[in-house]
Amino acid sequence: MSREDAADARLGSGDPAGAGSERRGELRIHLGAAPGVGKTYAALAEARRRLDRGTDVVVGLVETHGRPRTAELLDGLEVLPRKPVEYRGTELSELDVEGVLARAPEVCVVDELAHTCAPGSRHAKRWEDVDELLDAGIDVISTVNVQHLESLGDVVERITGVRQQETIPDAVVRAADQLELVDITPEALRRRMAHGNIYRPEKIDASLANYFRTGNLIALRELALLWVADQVDVALQRYRTESDISEVWEARERVVVAVTGGPESATVLKRAARIARRAGSADLLCVHVLRGDGLGRSGVGRSGVGGPGGGSAGDLRRIASDLGASFHTVVGDDVPAALLEFARGVNATQLVLGTSRRSRWARLVDPGIGARAVAESGAIDVHLVTHAEAAGRRTERRKLSIPARRRAVGWPAAVLLPALATVLGVLISDRVGLSTDIVVFFLATVVTALLGGLGPALLAAVLGGLLLNFFLTPPVHTFTVAEPENLVQIVAMVLVAVLVALVVDRADRRAAQAAQARTEATLLASFARVVLSRSDPLPKLLERVREAFGLTAVALLERGAGGKWDVTACTGTAPCARPEDADADVEVDEGVHLVAGGRALTPTERSLFATVSGQALLALRNRRMAAEAYEAQRRADAAGLRTALLSAVGHDLRTPLAAIKAAASSLRDPTVTMSATDRTELLATVEESSDRLTTLVDNLLDSSRLATGAVTPQRRPVGYDEIVAMTLATVPADDDRVRVEVPDDLPDVLADPGLAERVVANLVDNALRYGGPDPVTLRASAYADRVELRVVDTGPGLPRGRAERLFVPFQRLHDHPADTGIGLGLHVAQGFAEAMGGTLATEDTPGGGLTMVLTLPAAEPGTASAPAPSAWSETTA
Repeated sequence: MSREDAADARLGSGDPAGAGSERRGELRIHLGAAPGVGKTYAALAEARRRLDRGTDVVVGLVETHGRPRTAELLDGLEVLPRKPVEYRGTELSELDVEGVLARAPEVCVVDELAHTCAPGSRHAKRWEDVDELLDAGIDVISTVNVQHLESLGDVVERITGVRQQETIPDAVVRAADQLELVDITPEALRRRMAHGNIYRPEKIDASLANYFRTGNLIALRELALLWVADQVDVALQRYRTESDISEVWEARERVVVAVTGGPESATVLKRAARIARRAGSADLLCVHVLRGDGLGRSGVGRSGVGGPGGGSAGDLRRIASDLGASFHTVVGDDVPAALLEFARGVNATQLVLGTSRRSRWARLVDPGIGARAVAESGAIDVHLVTHAEAAGRRTERRKLSIPARRRAVGWPAAVLLPALATVLGVLISDRVGLSTDIVVFFLATVVTALLGGLGPALLAAVLGGLLLNFFLTPPVHTFTVAEPENLVQIVAMVLVAVLVALVVDRADRRAAQAAQARTEATLLASFARVVLSRSDPLPKLLERVREAFGLTAVALLERGAGGKWDVTACTGTAPCARPEDADADVEVDEGVHLVAGGRALTPTERSLFATVSGQALLALRNRRMAAEAYEAQRRADAAGLRTALLSAVGHDLRTPLAAIKAAASSLRDPTVTMSATDRTELLATVEESSDRLTTLVDNLLDSSRLATGAVTPQRRPVGYDEIVAMTLATVPADDDRVRVEVPDDLPDVLADPGLAERVVANLVDNALRYGGPDPVTLRASAYADRVELRVVDTGPGLPRGRAERLFVPFQRLHDHPADTGIGLGLHVAQGFAEAMGGTLATEDTPGGGLTMVLTLPAAEPGTASAPAPSAWSETTA
C-alpha cells in the first residue's frame, strides 16, 4: 500500500484511537506558499479567538523561529510542555501526545504538520500524532507549506532547486475539515524578509538571492492558489451531487471536447486547448462517447462523436495528456444526450465538437450530433470546429476526378454531341435504321465521358435517349415508342452509355491516383536520398519537407525535462514551439513530434507527412549516433591524454623538484663545507631546474587552454623580425647557435605577437635540443597571401612516416631521455598557430635534418601596425 493510500485509509477509518470518544475531532489547516507568510500567526490568532469565545484551547507545539510578533500571541495561551527525545547524543523536543491526551482540551494548536519526528518518538510523522489527537475527539489547528505536499515535491524542486525532505501526503491535507489559505504578495514577503521578520540577519541575503527570489515566490503562490482552488472545486462538486443539482454553475471555466478517434481528433483537441487557454487556463476535459451496444455505426461516427474513428483510446489518451487535458470515456446509446449529461455532470461551461463529416444528403435525414448538442445545450456554450475531414471524402474524390478544364469542355459536349448525332441521324434516316442511330448516340456518350467524366456523360446519355426517341424512333416527334424492341434498344443504349461513363471515370481516377502515387514515391525517394547521403541530414530533410508541402516552418520537437518542448531542428520562419500550436503534428516517437506550420494538410498530405516522420526519426537517430560516437571518441582521447599525462608528468615533475630539493638542502646544511664554486654550481642547478619546471607547467597550462578552446588571439599586423627578436631574448646568452635570415622588406603577418613568440620559441628550443650541435637557422619568405618562417636544423631529422606523430602530446621521438621534456612543446605550438589562422608543418632539410615551417596570413598592405596588447599576455599576466 502506498503512503497516500495508507493516509487515506487511516484518515477515513474514523475509529477512535485515544479515549474512545464517539466524536472525531476537526482539523483546521492554514496553508501557505512559503515560510514567513504568516501561517503560525494565523493559527495562533484563531486559537486566541476561540479562547476568547470560551473554548478550552492549549498549545501543543508551536515554532516561533524567534519572531517576536508570533511569540506575543502565545501570551495568555496555555502551552503544554514538550517531550524530550534523545537522538545521537542530542536532546530534541517533540509534541507530547500523551500529555495532550491526558489534558484532553477541546482545541490543540500543533504547528508544522509535515514535520518528521525524531527517531524514538511515538510516531514517525507529526501528522500521525495529529491523527491520534483527532481520533480522541480533540480539534486541531495546524499549519503546512505548499512545498511539503507530496504530489508537488518534484514541481517545487524544479522551481526552487531545493528538494524538500519533509513531505506530507495530499490526502491528509485534503481530509481537513477547514482549509484556509494564508496569502501574501511576493513583494510584501521579500520586504518582510529584508526587515528581519522571518530569518536571522546572517541568512537574509542568501535567502533573498536563492529560495526567496521573486520568480520562485510567484510560482509557489500560484501552486498554492491552484491547489486550494482544486479542493474548493471538489467541495462544490460534492455539494452539487449531494443536492442533486444538474444546472451549470459558471463558478469556473471548464471546457469539454468530444473526440471520435478519427484523424480530425488532434485538430479538435488543439482548438479546444487554445479555447481553454484563452478562457484563463480553464480545465480541459476530453471525452470519447461509446455506444452502449458496442457498435460503431458509420452514420454516427461521421457525425463527429461516437464512431470507431481511426485511432485507439490509448492514442487519444496520449494526445489529451500532451495538451494537458484529462481523458474520459462514457457509454451511451444516445450520443448527444450522453455527451451533454457528462458536460453538465462536470459543470462544464463550454463544449467543443468537430463539424460533421456526413454528406449533405445524410444531414437532411439526420442533422447530426453537433446540431442536437447546440439545440439541447442550454447554458453550455457549444463550439463547432471545422477541420480537413469535414466532407473529406468528397474533397478527396473531387481532387482525384477529372480536371476542371476538362469538365468545362465536357458539359457543352454533353449537349452538342447528342444534338449533332440527332442532326446526322435525321439527314441519313432514309438510308440507315434505328440500330445505326443508336450506335452514333452511343459514340457521342462515350466521347463525352472521355472529355468530361461521369457527370457530363450521364447528361449526354439521358439527353441522347430523349432525342433519339423524339426525332428518330417511330412515331417521330413524339415520346411514344410503337415497337417494344425499339424501347429495349433505347433503354439498353442509355444503360450501356452510363456504364461506359462509369468505367471511363474510374479509369481517370485510377490514373490520377497513379500519378499522385508516383509524385509521392519521387518525394519519398528524394527524402531518403537526403537521409542516406548526409552525415547530418536532419536540417536539409526538414527544408525539403517544407518546400514539398508549401509550409512556412517545419520543426522536430522533443519533450525535455519538466515536460517542456525543445526544438531539436527547425527550418522556415516562426517555427512551432509546441505541438498544440502547429497546423500539422505527427508523433515520430515517444516524446518526439514532427510539426509544421503555414496551412492545414489534407488527409492525403497528412498521410505522406506521417511517412516522412519515419525518415525524420532515422535522421535524428543518425545524429544521436554520430554525437555519441564523437563523445565516445572524445572520452577515449581524453582518457588516453590523461593516462599519458600522468605517465609523463609523474616523472618529469619529480625530477626538477628533486634537484631543487637536493640543492637547497645542501646549501642550507650547516654541516656541509663547500667552496664558492660548489655553491655556484648548486645555485645554477636550482635555477636550471626551476626554469625546466616553469616550462613544463606553462606547456601543461597551454595544452589545457587549447583543449578547452580558451585561447582567443587578438591579431594585428606584426613583422617576423619583431617576433624573432622577442624569441631570441629567451635563448640563453651563451648559446650562439641561432642564425637569423629575415629580410627587412618582408610583409607583416596578421598574428597575436604573444602567441607567435611562444610558437617560435618552442620551435627554436626544440631545434636546439634535438637538432644536434650545428647552428639553427631562422629564414622567412613571402608566398602569395602567406608569409612563412622556417626553423632549420641539420640534426638527425625524422624517421619516415613519423611527421604526424610529432605534434601528438606526450610523444618523444628517438631515444631522448625523459628529463628533456614531456613532449608538449610542438603540440602547443601547432595549437597556437592554428588559433591565429596559420599552420605548422614539417619539411626535410636538404642534406639531412628537420625544418619546421610556420605559415601565417599576410597583413593587408597599408594596415597600421600600432602596438596592441596581446590577449595571451593579458590572460597569463
